[in-house]
Amino acid sequence: MDFEGIYCFDTATVRFAVYPDGPGGPRVVAQISENTLRDEFGAREAGDRLLDVCIRHFDQIGGAAIARYRSRARQPITLTLDDFSVRRDAAPAMHQAGAGLQAQPACA
Repeated sequence: MDFEGIYCFDTATVRFAVYPDGPGGPRVVAQISENTLRDEFGAREAGDRLLDVCIRHFDQIGGAAIARYRSRARQPITLTLDDFSVRRDAAPAMHQAGAGLQAQPACA
């Protein structure tokens, strides 16, 4: 999938397009916030440089946008941490729970 996107300074998001049914199908516009890019993908870049982060991780980002589109068609798509399967806050919670407990897979 090719990346089509712009950085939107006023909303602190990267707005991008996906084509759920391939290049001949509908063009769907989605967005992902700077905070989500930092928390989920470890981005340290700012502004227009966040486009590079989106390009590097577009398989995951585009896939999450398409999944959201298919589950909630006709609604605006703003990706958050909840749209990605790995939650970074699970490890500290398990660590605080105590030693000897085994980690259980998170339900998506």
